[in-house]
Amino acid sequence: MSKSLRLAVLMVLIPYFCFSQVQDSLVVKPKVKDFVIPVIFLSYGAISLMGDNAIRNLDYTTNNELREDHPNFALRLDNYLRYAPAVGVYALDLIGVKAKHNLVDRTAILAMSYVLVTGSVGATKIIVNRERPSGANRRSFPSGHTAMAFMTAEFLHQEYKDKSILYSIVGYSIATGTGIFRLYNNAHWVSDVVTGAGFGILSTKLSYWIYPYLKQKVFRGKAPEMVFAPSYQQGSVGFNLVKRF
Repeated sequence: MSKSLRLAVLMVLIPYFCFSQVQDSLVVKPKVKDFVIPVIFLSYGAISLMGDNAIRNLDYTTNNELREDHPNFALRLDNYLRYAPAVGVYALDLIGVKAKHNLVDRTAILAMSYVLVTGSVGATKIIVNRERPSGANRRSFPSGHTAMAFMTAEFLHQEYKDKSILYSIVGYSIATGTGIFRLYNNAHWVSDVVTGAGFGILSTKLSYWIYPYLKQKVFRGKAPEMVFAPSYQQGSVGFNLVKRF
């Protein structure tokens, strides 16, 4: 079995492994239906790694059409849109639209999601070693920008889905826009973007399922005293240490 095929099989099975492990650990057990969308997205990407097929051919034809119709497109909004849904969570809470979790708990969940998505996407990029459509490097699969965007969109969804479906629609629209910009900017193939969305959604879902267990077992039912909070200052994205008083 080739390296690409082994990775493709692993990508499809990851959610099932996570489901079986989390199911034994948490009091509130995840439902199988929660995995449907991430599994579909990851499966789509896995198929694209299996040689010459319809999905991989769609990568080429879509990129060719975009280059033909928009050869000079260079709008880098995707560098900022990927963080917008997470910023929205804190902004809404600040103006009085209360989030589902308190500041420390939701920040801990966001930090966990960030670690999961960056770790899984980064490792996959190295293993797959797919060349970008622009030829810039061989870190095309999956799209990290799209993964981050869908991670934060799922974060917004989880915190405000009980308030209004409009928040979820806005968050996922921004995430989808981020993926589209990656295609127009010649940074990724369609399958890179779809797979990145799968990694992003799955990372946040896992964090929401695992965090209650960690809070109970590690922090003895209390929120952690300190967590890393995302920050944006003078054009740079980073993390600040937040202490609970």
